[in-house]
Amino acid sequence: MRVTNTMVYKYFLRNLDTNMNKAQKYQNQLSSLEEISKSSDDPLLMSKILNLQSSISANENYASTIKDALSWSQTQDSALSSVTDSLQRIRTLIESSGTDSQGADELAANKSEIVSEIESMVDSLNTNFDGRYIFSGQKTQTRPFEVVKNTAGEVTGIQYNGSENAGSLEREVAKGVSIDMICDGKQILNESGTADVPDNLSTFFSDVLTALNNGDTAKLSGVLLEKADDYTENVVDLRTRIGATYNRLEATQERNTSEKTNLNEVLSNKQGIDLAEKYMEYSNQMVAYQASLAMGTKVLQTSILDYL
Repeated sequence: MRVTNTMVYKYFLRNLDTNMNKAQKYQNQLSSLEEISKSSDDPLLMSKILNLQSSISANENYASTIKDALSWSQTQDSALSSVTDSLQRIRTLIESSGTDSQGADELAANKSEIVSEIESMVDSLNTNFDGRYIFSGQKTQTRPFEVVKNTAGEVTGIQYNGSENAGSLEREVAKGVSIDMICDGKQILNESGTADVPDNLSTFFSDVLTALNNGDTAKLSGVLLEKADDYTENVVDLRTRIGATYNRLEATQERNTSEKTNLNEVLSNKQGIDLAEKYMEYSNQMVAYQASLAMGTKVLQTSILDYL
């Protein structure tokens, strides 16, 4: 086979271009510290990297949801802690008022303090978190509780204005995993009666205030004292359930953080480069490229005069 100058030049230029492209590839990798910069470099690897980036993005969204849910639960527990304190104080005042040693002035003072505790409870139950009421069910923009007063301006109980079909607020904290956030304020009322004859926290307050007005120590020291314990226990049970939700969210947050670490590590392994290894490869390729250039000066300068 006869090798012509044209063939020599052609193969030289092709090899020079190949070596230059390889050197440029390693240079780009060293500059960006990434294995590939476009999908054409390695379509399969790019597909895996994009999937990992999508998973990391979803993980970050879940992390934000979990953080919000944890703060929501903490706010609820803090509010119910205040409610528990108020109910315990009301119980103490009922117990104190149920003795025959209490006069009219003492009963009036106790009533005034109970009214103050009821109003404080309502304030706690109307706690707002990030623009949403925590005990209004699905109607998070509606103030859930209000103090009910008669025409004379005296407190007679409380009223719930939240969602009638409250249920819970669902929060997706991982793919296919959701946690129900307790938000039904009606559970605090602990209704045990009927629509026509209610028997709940509001009627309990009304009965207590009426008994204080009438000086009914027997009722105060009997059924009303027992109901005070029942309603306090109901709030404590609700706090326990919220606490269980909080613990589950904390465990979910730990898994989310661990998953984020693992995803970032896998992405780094697939997308990142070994700097020392790449620099060595780049140096070797530059040697090959420079050798091609040196060879080119010899090939391209050859003429018929070299053979004369």
